[in-house]
Amino acid sequence: MSNLPIIKKVGFVNVEFGKVVTVVEPCNLYGCKIGDASFIGPFTEIQKDVEIGKRTKVQSHTFICELVSIGDDCFIGHGVVFVNDLFKFGGPARGDKSQWLPTQVGDRVSIGSNVTVLPVKICDDVVIGAGAVVTKDIIESGVYVGNPARKIG
Repeated sequence: MSNLPIIKKVGFVNVEFGKVVTVVEPCNLYGCKIGDASFIGPFTEIQKDVEIGKRTKVQSHTFICELVSIGDDCFIGHGVVFVNDLFKFGGPARGDKSQWLPTQVGDRVSIGSNVTVLPVKICDDVVIGAGAVVTKDIIESGVYVGNPARKIG
């Protein structure tokens, strides 16, 4: 048995880019769609079956897992993490996609730095403050903060 590591390089594989998209490397983007005039910051991973809308800005160190869709004119802050596995059966799904759940982010949503977003639906025109943890659907426009995220305005 060899002690050599298996090395996988970051890059872009099977990505559908819209017009005038800016990506700052290094990034790991695969099997996703990035809308027109969007921006993807460095050290970002966007997995397959993710759709990013037009004019959306994704800042550095963000992780967007499979089954996430983000609308148009959104802002995703630094270090935001999307989650699709809620450990329904007491532990990780270990690749069993039937246990994963989707996340839908509407248009004109701003998500602050270091927010964690569980599988939820977020309506249009929402601001989520830095460090919040979104555990439930957000069905009313407004400003949300805290853990769990709650409406303050």
